[in-house]
Amino acid sequence: MWNSRSTSPQQPSSLYRAYPYIFKMSFQKPEKDFGEGPKVHKIRITLTSRKVASLEKVCQELIDRARSKSLQVKGPVRLPTKTLQISTRKTPNGEGSKTWDKFEMRIHKRLIDLLAPTETVKQIIINIEAGVEVEVTIAA
Repeated sequence: MWNSRSTSPQQPSSLYRAYPYIFKMSFQKPEKDFGEGPKVHKIRITLTSRKVASLEKVCQELIDRARSKSLQVKGPVRLPTKTLQISTRKTPNGEGSKTWDKFEMRIHKRLIDLLAPTETVKQIIINIEAGVEVEVTIAA
């Protein structure tokens, strides 16, 4: 827009005061269209096992596969070991000396956090050793 007194255009601030409705529409940022790419989720993989060696092996394999697909990985976070104990009498009938057996089971747990599409996570989790339980939760 040109000012009638001069041949130079008016300053945008004075134009905005004169025509505020024009500039609100023209100065909006255009929306970016990113297309139909895969939606990235925050995924938490919880691994539990009674065998530490197999659990650590599975954790390392999952992390290696995720990094080979250039995903953002956090972990493994080692949670405290749960120890379940049972004390029982050695003799079933109550005769004899009062001797006891103590049995315990240790449960180890690891957490791995990923930022990835769900299809990629399905490809990563395939082929996990026996004795390792996997729980996958999707946050967002």
